[in-house]
Amino acid sequence: MERGMVVAPQNDAAEVGARVFLAGGNAVDAAVATAFAQGVMDQMMCGIAGFGAGHVYLPKQGVHAVINFFAKAPLAVRPDMWRDLLEYETRDGFGFVLKGRVNDLGYQSVAVPGTVAGLHGMHKLYGRLPWAEVVLPAARIAEDGYRITPHVHTYWTTTENMGRVEVIERIRYTREYASLFFGADGQPHPPGTTVTNPDYGSSLRAIAADGPDVFYRGAMARRMTEDFAGHGGLLAQADLDRYEPEWTPPVWGSYRGLRVAANPPPGCGAMLLRMLHILEHFDLKAMGVNSPEYIRVVAEAMKRAQIVKDRDIGDPHFVDVKAESIFDREAARADAEAIRRGEVAHVPRAGGSKEGADTTHLCTFDSEGNAVTMTHTLGMQSGVITPGLGFMYNGAMAMFDPRPGRAQSLAPNKRRVSSLAPTILFKGDAPYLILGAPGGSNIPMGILQVILNVVDHGMSALEAVNVPRFSATGDAIDVAARIPVLTCEALAAMGYRTIRSVQPYICARVHAILVDGGRVTGGADPSSGGSVIAV
Repeated sequence: MERGMVVAPQNDAAEVGARVFLAGGNAVDAAVATAFAQGVMDQMMCGIAGFGAGHVYLPKQGVHAVINFFAKAPLAVRPDMWRDLLEYETRDGFGFVLKGRVNDLGYQSVAVPGTVAGLHGMHKLYGRLPWAEVVLPAARIAEDGYRITPHVHTYWTTTENMGRVEVIERIRYTREYASLFFGADGQPHPPGTTVTNPDYGSSLRAIAADGPDVFYRGAMARRMTEDFAGHGGLLAQADLDRYEPEWTPPVWGSYRGLRVAANPPPGCGAMLLRMLHILEHFDLKAMGVNSPEYIRVVAEAMKRAQIVKDRDIGDPHFVDVKAESIFDREAARADAEAIRRGEVAHVPRAGGSKEGADTTHLCTFDSEGNAVTMTHTLGMQSGVITPGLGFMYNGAMAMFDPRPGRAQSLAPNKRRVSSLAPTILFKGDAPYLILGAPGGSNIPMGILQVILNVVDHGMSALEAVNVPRFSATGDAIDVAARIPVLTCEALAAMGYRTIRSVQPYICARVHAILVDGGRVTGGADPSSGGSVIAV
């Protein structure tokens, strides 16, 4: 690696970042350009009407910070507006199912977007190339066309059965969006089909020329707010006018002598640190990766951290949430002792549970030691696309708790809690492992396992993201198909219910860069067909 490395789930988006390095850009430029390209090529997962978090480390400039560009509830929201519509909380903890699905599909499901402001905020302070140079590659992809990948096709044709609106119904919701991905016969285009989206290209060209003002206060903003006003939406011009991303310091923990920097609430870096602080009390290497006892111990740590997340993590501007209390070492020690005694944690879910997410990630690292790990998302697709603009809006309102008086309850201008957890592990003062993942409520669980694979089991980045994963966001343990039935039977004998997927890869799609002894290597999660590109 002479200039930099990009790791991302989309091959062509990763190449956009690599070309930015070749043009003289730094890790921030590459990250921003890759993110805009992802929004075009994987617009069921992310886009300019989404939200996210970026973790930025620039040692020569003395910069180490997290930029939160999370979605916010519109000012028209009332805390009790959906209280009587609650049916249940999804089993995976990724949203609340309401009567009529009003929070999950359509104009009321859209929260205030943060992605354009967040990407511009990163670039304005720390980018090296002109703004237009990092935006226009995505515009050209939208106009010239890109191919539907097998991963994307599988994603939007797979039935989830979690109670949320199925992805394919979100894509069919508006004629403009359906026309991109369905043929005249009503069937979704097969993998390999080239999609062009000139409307999205025009929107990106406007942002390249005028920056975020056109999106939040200019002509594009007027078209958006007129569309929402005409369809009973919550989003209004006052919401766009006041939106600003927020820079914060990372929260810090440690694991086996490594310093761990993660994002603060309303993200879930603190939840990840809680799990690491619990598991530091166990000899995981001796247990063996994915042995029944290993899965039991790690799953119990996951459940206990999930309980704390659901109860305590909220927008610090609205609830008194002290990140350090979430990953307090004495509380983690108590959790570890309970796990050692064989105690089984119970994860509460509102209204019972129903058996059963739209995000992407990237990591960049350059020859100057600059690092960016960024996760950005739609939450779920709202199904809404304003005619002529070309992009899907987030469906982030589904994650707000319709029950008043809770950490994640509805409130005007409140930031949506998110499982995003872009993370950097340091060996001394130097970055060692740069990673993050898409995957809804499974994000911290997937990141956790890759950290364990590298630190406890000595794996490379590529090996670490390839090991089959499991997750316990509720009482059951979800396991990948590559975890044997024998292991599930052993867990059943311990009293655990396992749900074995038909998919070989589950529990987030982790992407990582490992910097070890001057050697830089990357690992792209194989389930998404992603790429590691070094130039």
